[in-house]
Amino acid sequence: MTKARLTTFGTALVGAVIFLWLGLPLPWLLGPMLACLTIALGGARMQGAGQFGVFMRTFLGVAVGASITPGVLAGLPDIAASLAIVPVFIGVIALIGYPLFRRVFGFDHPTAWYAAMPGGLQDMLVFGEEAGGDIRALSLIHATRILVIVTVAPLIMTLYWQVDLSQPPGAPLTSIAWSQIALMVAAGFLGWKIGERVGLFGASILGPMILTAALSLAGIVQTRPPAEIIQAAQFFIGIAVGAKYAGITARELRIDVTAGVVYSVILAVISLIFLELIYMLGLAPALDAFLAFLPGGQAEMVVIAIIAGADLAYVVSHHILRIVIVIVLAPIVSRLIGR
Repeated sequence: MTKARLTTFGTALVGAVIFLWLGLPLPWLLGPMLACLTIALGGARMQGAGQFGVFMRTFLGVAVGASITPGVLAGLPDIAASLAIVPVFIGVIALIGYPLFRRVFGFDHPTAWYAAMPGGLQDMLVFGEEAGGDIRALSLIHATRILVIVTVAPLIMTLYWQVDLSQPPGAPLTSIAWSQIALMVAAGFLGWKIGERVGLFGASILGPMILTAALSLAGIVQTRPPAEIIQAAQFFIGIAVGAKYAGITARELRIDVTAGVVYSVILAVISLIFLELIYMLGLAPALDAFLAFLPGGQAEMVVIAIIAGADLAYVVSHHILRIVIVIVLAPIVSRLIGR
C-alpha cells in the first residue's frame, strides 16, 4: 500500500462520510469522487485501487445479470423501437461533438473524434492512442464527461422525479445466504476473466453480467448482491474517476477539462431531447429513458439505475448497444474522415 494510495483511500473515505453526514445523494459514489477530485486539483499524488478496484466493478455486472429472468427476456421485443433510436442518438452526438473539439477547441483529428465518441472510457483511450491522439487529453475529457453527468443526474432525479437515492441498493448482507454470496463472487471473478480472455469489451461488467444471467435463468443465483457490496463497488468507482485528475496542469484544466465540461452540457441537452422523444412516443417511462440515454460511464449509470429502482434490462441494453455501435463503427468512420 503506497503513500499515494493511502492518501487516495483516506480522502475517498472522508468524502463518503461527509456526504453521509450531510444526507446528500449517492454518498458512496459522489463523496469519494468529488473528494478525490478536490485533492487532485490541489496537486496531491494519487493512485487508484488497481485490479482490486476493477474486481469490485464486477458486482455491478452480477447485479444486472441477477435481475435477468425469463419474464425480462420475454419483454425485450417491447423495447426494440426504443433501441432503434440509439444509432440516431449516436449520429447526432458525433455531428455536434467532432466539430466542437476540432474547430472550437483545436484538437487534432484523432483526439477530436475519440473525445466526441460516447463509448467506454478505456475503449476510447485505446482507439485514440492507436490513431495517434493525445491520450492525456482524451482521459481528462472523458473523465470530465462522466464526472459531470454522474454528479448532475442524481440532482435532476431528486428534484424533478423526487427519487430517493439514499435508500439501500439492495438487501442487507445478513439476509442473504453465504452460498449465494459465494456464487456471486465466483460469477463476478470468472465472468470478468473469461470476458478478458475472449476480448469482450467492458469485460469487468459484461462478463459477470452474462455469466450471472445464465445462472439466474437456471435458478441457481436467486438474489442480487447485498447493499454493502454495491456500496463498496460505488466507493471504488468514485476513486477511479476522481484519481484521473492526478497531476493535472493549469493548461490541461483550462483546455481539456473546459472542453469536457462544455461537451457534457451539450450531451445533456441532446439526451433530454431524445428523452422527450421516447416519452412522447410512449416507448418507456421518463425516468428509465433518462438513465438509458444519458451517456455517462456504464458502471456509474448501472449504480444509479440500481439505486433508483429503474428497469435494469431497459437501461443496460441501451448502454450496451451504444457502446457496441461506437466500438464497431468509430474506428471505421475515423479513417474515412481522416481521408
